[in-house]
Amino acid sequence: MAPRPAWPLEIVIIMRIFCIGRNYAAHAAELGNELPGEPVVFMKPGTALVSEGEPIVFPTHGHDLHHEAEIVIRIGKSGKDIPEVDAVTYISQIGVGIDLTLRDVQSELKSKSLPWEKAKAFDGSAPLGEMVDFIDQDLMNIEIGCRVNGELRQQGNSSMMLFSIVEIISQLSRVWQLREGDLIYTGTPSGVGALHRGDSIEVFSSLTCPSSWKIL
Repeated sequence: MAPRPAWPLEIVIIMRIFCIGRNYAAHAAELGNELPGEPVVFMKPGTALVSEGEPIVFPTHGHDLHHEAEIVIRIGKSGKDIPEVDAVTYISQIGVGIDLTLRDVQSELKSKSLPWEKAKAFDGSAPLGEMVDFIDQDLMNIEIGCRVNGELRQQGNSSMMLFSIVEIISQLSRVWQLREGDLIYTGTPSGVGALHRGDSIEVFSSLTCPSSWKIL
């Protein structure tokens, strides 16, 4: 039997990364966005992932790169039309990540009513930190935060989400059959801000050790 590949290699085979936008009221307000009536969903490719400790390469097609620290869940089995009451049984791991966003590119795309992929789904736009096994942790009380160069930028709690983790799983499964290995970035609290080359960013939660990256 072939040996199990190391984690940085495993992330290459992840095909789908679901992301939820505007899932914290204060974050929607800081960007001047209306509160959504249902989850705002977009996706990133597997090439967006950056494992912990690997460098984040500043993209060349924009200049205003923002951090958005998020709770990330990993789906552990296939499911379609999942009831909220059963959603927790589909979670295999939970951890932290960053939804990197080119805010200048996003603003231009939004002004033309165009999709966000160039601003949200570029290579290296989804750094993924520590993931731990899900064993009945309280999904409604997970702390999440972000420091840049040691300065606290973001701090929130999953209780502040407009759509809970089980709601997100259930609603995504109405459109897509969720599959083992799918990742879901569940939205960011307020405090997003700019990153620059040379910065160090650290994302932490109440369930995981801090995960950090350097911006090149």
